[in-house]
Amino acid sequence: MAQAGWEIAVQLIWIDWLIVTGFFITSLLIGWLVSRRSGRNAESFFLSGRNMPWWLLGTSMVATTFSTDTPNLVTNIVRTNGVSGNWVWWAFLLTGVLTAFVYAQLWRRSGVMTDLAFYEIRYSGRSAGIVRGFRAIYLGVFFNVMVMATVTLAAIKIGAVMIGLEPWETVLIAGTVTAVFSAMGGFLGVLLTDLILFVITMTGAVAAAWVAVNHPMVGGLDKLVSNPALQDKLSMLPDFSDTEMALSIFIIPLAVQWWSVWYPGSEPGGGGYVAQRMLAAKNERHAMAAVIFFQFCHYALRPWPWILVALASLVVFPDLSALQSAFPQLDNDIIGHDLAYPAMLTFLPHGLLGLVVASLVSAYMSTMSTQLNWGASYVVNDFYKRFLRPEASDRAQVRMGRLVTVLLMIASCIVALLLENALQAFSILLTIGAGTGLLFILRWFWWRINAWSEIAAMVISFGVALYFHFIGPSDWSDWKKLVCGVAVTTAGWLLVTWLTPATDTRTLRSFVRLVQPGGPGWARVDREAEAEGESLRSDTPADNLPELLLCVLVAAIAIYSTLFAIGYWLYGNTAVALALGLVACVCSVVIARIIVRTLARKSALQAESTTREASGNG
Repeated sequence: MAQAGWEIAVQLIWIDWLIVTGFFITSLLIGWLVSRRSGRNAESFFLSGRNMPWWLLGTSMVATTFSTDTPNLVTNIVRTNGVSGNWVWWAFLLTGVLTAFVYAQLWRRSGVMTDLAFYEIRYSGRSAGIVRGFRAIYLGVFFNVMVMATVTLAAIKIGAVMIGLEPWETVLIAGTVTAVFSAMGGFLGVLLTDLILFVITMTGAVAAAWVAVNHPMVGGLDKLVSNPALQDKLSMLPDFSDTEMALSIFIIPLAVQWWSVWYPGSEPGGGGYVAQRMLAAKNERHAMAAVIFFQFCHYALRPWPWILVALASLVVFPDLSALQSAFPQLDNDIIGHDLAYPAMLTFLPHGLLGLVVASLVSAYMSTMSTQLNWGASYVVNDFYKRFLRPEASDRAQVRMGRLVTVLLMIASCIVALLLENALQAFSILLTIGAGTGLLFILRWFWWRINAWSEIAAMVISFGVALYFHFIGPSDWSDWKKLVCGVAVTTAGWLLVTWLTPATDTRTLRSFVRLVQPGGPGWARVDREAEAEGESLRSDTPADNLPELLLCVLVAAIAIYSTLFAIGYWLYGNTAVALALGLVACVCSVVIARIIVRTLARKSALQAESTTREASGNG
C-alpha cells in the first residue's frame, strides 16, 4: 500500500519530448497536406466527398471515443463499483448494433449533409425548421462546448500529474495545436489523423496496462487477480443479492437506458459524429460495416487495458488519501478516483513515458477535432446557411466552418478552466435526453411522428431534468429518476403526437421514396399513394426488418462473448474463455450468412429489374 509522505514527481527527458513533439508536428503536417482538398467545398470540408471506406470511418469512430477522460472514467467506475460497474456504458452496445444493422443504411440513403437536416426531409412546416435551427445551436455550440470542456479538464489533470503543467499551459498548447489542425484539415484531416491516433492510443493503453500489472507492488497478472483486496471488484456481473446496485448498474441500463437516453456517440437511431461518418461512407454497405467495426473495437477489444490499470491502481493507491500523499502538490479539488489512471502512468520508463503521453495527447486531439468539425458542421449547414445566408457559396461556408472551429475551441478551453462551477449544469445536460431515445428510434418507421413530437420531447425532458435537480425528492437514486423521466417524457411526446397535425402527405411520400424505410409503420402512406396510382417503392425491396433485428441480437451476443472471453482469459479461466470465443465465432458466421443472403437477394432483384427495363426499351 502507498504510504503517507510518498511523493511522486515525473520528469520527461529528451526522448519523451521528442516523441510528443514529433506527434504534434505530424498532426499539423497532415492537416496542411489535406487543407486544399478539404477546402474545395462544404461537402469536402465536412464529409470528405462522401467517398470514405468503412475501415477508415470505423477506425475514426474508435479513435474519437478514446478520449482523455474515458480511461479516467473507467478507472473511477472500477475503483468504486468494480468491473461490473462498466455495464452503465457497456449497455450502449445495444444502441450501437441497432444503428449498424437498421439505421446505417437509412442514414446513407438520406443524403443529408448533417443529421439535423433530417428534420426538413422528414417533417413539414415551420416547426421542422425551428427544431433544426434550435438543435444546431444547442447541440453544436452549447452541449458541444460542455463535452469538449470535460475532455479538456481530463487533459488538465493528466498534464498536472504527468508533466507538471499549469491548467492554462495545457489548454494553450493542446488547444492551439488542435484548433489549427482542425481548421486546416477538415473532416479528411480528422479521418487520416485518427488512423494514426488509433495505433498510438492502443499501443499506449496496452503499454500502460503492462507496466501497471508488473509494478513491484502488484507482482504480475496472476497476483493481481488473486489479490484478496480485489476479489469483490473482479466479477463482470453485479452481485444480484444487492438489488439496488444490480438495478443501477445492470438491469436499468440493459432494460431502459440504452434505448431511452440520448448520449453523444450512442444516440438511439444514430446521430452526431456517428451519423456524420455514416453519411461520409461510399455506400450503404460501407456505412454498416464502419459502425459494426466500431462497436466491436469499442466494446470488446479496448476496455481491458483500462480495467487492468484500474485494478492495479487499487493495490498501489487503495484510497484517496494514498493519492493525496503521492501528489501533495495537487489541489484537493482534483483529487478523485479518476486521478488514479494518470497516477499509474507516472511509473512508466522514459521513452515509453513519452509514447503514452503522446497517446493521451492523441486521444485528446482525436476527440476534440471530431467534436470541432461536427459542431462546426451544425452551425454552418443547419444555422448559418439555412437561416442567415442561404446564398452562401461553398468558399464562404468553408471560411465560416474554419472560423467556428476556432471559436468553439476557445469557448471550450475557457469553460474547462472554470469547470468546477459548471459541473452541476453539465450533469443536468446529461439527463435532459432521458426519454427522447424511443422517438429517435421510431421516427424512421412510424409516419405519425411529427416535428411537434420532437419539440415536446425536448421541452418535457428538460423540465423533468430541472425538476429532479432542484425540486424533486433528494433521496431518489439515479435509476429511479431515469425511469421516471423516461416514462413522463415518452407519455408526453406520444400525447402531443396524437394531438397535433401529421406531417403533410407530400413530405411523407418524398421521405419514403428517398429512404425506403421498411416495417408496418408506413403501410398507410404506401396504401394511400397506391390508391392514387403512385408507387413509392423502388424495385429493390425494402430492408427485411426481422432479419436485421436478428442480426442485432446475434451481434450483441458475439461482442459481449468476446468481451467476456478476453476477461476470463486474463483471469486465467481458459476453458470459459475458449467456450465464449466459440460462441462469438458461431454468431459471426450466422451474421455473415444473413448479410450475404440479403445482398444476393437484392442484387438478383436489381438485375431482374434492369432486364425488364431493357426488354421494355427494346
